[in-house]
Amino acid sequence: MRSRMRGSWQVFPPLFFSLLLLMLPLKDISTSPLSGRAQPTLVSGGSDNGHICLGCVLVVSVIEQLAMFHNCTAKEAIERLCNYLPEILNLQGVCYLVAELYGPELIKLLKYKMNADVVCHSIKLCKQNAGQPFCHLYPPPKMGLNKAVRKANRIVRTSKVLKNTADFSSICALPLLVKLCEKIKYVIQNKLPYEDFDGDKFSAFPTLRGYHWRGKDCNEGKAIVYPGRRPDNWDVERDSNCNGIWGVDPKDGIPYEKKFCKDAESKGIILLGDSAGAHFHIPPEWMTVAQMSLKSFSDLPVALTNELDWPHFSGTTGFLNSTIGGWTDSLYLRLRRRNRCNHRDFQNISKNGGSSKNLLDLMKSLARNQLLDNPAIVIYASIGNDVCNGRPDTVAHMTTPSQMHSNVMQTLQYLNSQLPKGSHVILTGLVDGRFLWDQLHRRYHPLGQLNKDITYEQVYSFLSCLQISPCNGWMSSNETLRNLTSERALQLSNVLKDIARSEMFANFDVFYMDFPLGKIADEWHKLGGESWQLIEPADGFHPSQITSALGALIIWQKALSEWPHVLGKENPFNSQIEDVFKDQGGH
Repeated sequence: MRSRMRGSWQVFPPLFFSLLLLMLPLKDISTSPLSGRAQPTLVSGGSDNGHICLGCVLVVSVIEQLAMFHNCTAKEAIERLCNYLPEILNLQGVCYLVAELYGPELIKLLKYKMNADVVCHSIKLCKQNAGQPFCHLYPPPKMGLNKAVRKANRIVRTSKVLKNTADFSSICALPLLVKLCEKIKYVIQNKLPYEDFDGDKFSAFPTLRGYHWRGKDCNEGKAIVYPGRRPDNWDVERDSNCNGIWGVDPKDGIPYEKKFCKDAESKGIILLGDSAGAHFHIPPEWMTVAQMSLKSFSDLPVALTNELDWPHFSGTTGFLNSTIGGWTDSLYLRLRRRNRCNHRDFQNISKNGGSSKNLLDLMKSLARNQLLDNPAIVIYASIGNDVCNGRPDTVAHMTTPSQMHSNVMQTLQYLNSQLPKGSHVILTGLVDGRFLWDQLHRRYHPLGQLNKDITYEQVYSFLSCLQISPCNGWMSSNETLRNLTSERALQLSNVLKDIARSEMFANFDVFYMDFPLGKIADEWHKLGGESWQLIEPADGFHPSQITSALGALIIWQKALSEWPHVLGKENPFNSQIEDVFKDQGGH
């Protein structure tokens, strides 16, 4: 059951607002999935201002390009953008409200051919602090950035926009967004379902940490009914574990759960991870004007209420057909096909910005009872944030090997106190992120597709200047720094490898595997793909849907060949379960 919210809310992506023209001061925000680690709030010129600036530049760029692509005025482009947004969650109304505040000045400045950098500096949503560089995404105008901004300032100096900006404290103060913000604050703070009426940490509602993240609750009125538990009295009268198998076979009087699942070695799958595991994704269509339409924004409400994550398509717990490109394949789906008694038994306990340190708190949202529940396979996968941050002195803020060892051991000790005997833990090594620069830096970002004017190198540099880069170490033109970051990532992976080799726990065994990026690339090349397609195009940082699906295949193959007992045996009654219970209630 959701409890009263206390304290300030934590990680919520500022791009939630920027993509909706909501680039007002976001004082409630402390970090972003793109920044990887928590940053101080309300810092002068730090990440807070950086995210606002980024949002402004993105939105102004889209408006300018919409006007160009459709040969219309800036005013008509703003209206077109707002009309693309769904009416659900009041998104269209909020867009028009913010457009009323900023629209006249944007129209005026774009009429004078000011680029997005100049526009956003002139309306004070981008700021240059003393001693800091003039951050810009586009090449500076011929007259220079300073002179162009001064000219723009003269154009809007009588505007009320600056006053509106100064007086408005938070986007969540808008009446249209109050309830939505409250819900999102709750799930970000607690990482538990917002709609959970019986308090069992499972939900019958999809988003807001509901069944997109963990198996669907089949009875919201009883806390003793939830996915993953051992059946109560062989589920003669009701489905106590939500796997869709219950009742008695009238032919012989044997409970179906006992007949089909008693010796099936049922187990669930649980992911402890970061934004890659949660499957962070911003559709590139949201910033590619040639592809923008009502349809391209149709998933926006789901994305916002899932923190811009898509766990229902992810490589560990995905279960729905992908609507964001590629295809869905996951360890959960494969485990379910191997043994249909495992239906709905999954939990994606991941967060944007997850690292070995903050996973210590995140894992407390785990729902597993040692006495009542089936064993579980836990995938521990924080593949980058221990070396990734947006700090100028990025190496100094990377996790050290000794810190990594301490953090992971604390996590494993907690898991040992929660997991049923017979469980398994697979530690996944960190990725070699040099792949990002090597594959993308010369390619055009979605925002640069129309005019061929913005490369990933420019985007990386802009994010770094704003101090909101997801990973200064890897998203950098400095080859020495990229190599140092990979060297530290390898050291941390070796810590995980040593733990798997040397530590023993009462309730689970521990295994290690490298993050299989090289094998994923090889498989994709065999299918005719190119390496750059394995990276999310909008942020140039996260694994794409293709990477998630191929990763599931490769991890499954490794487990099947090296640790088959982890997966359990194939259930010989699978076809009979399907005959009797069809899709077992779906997902």
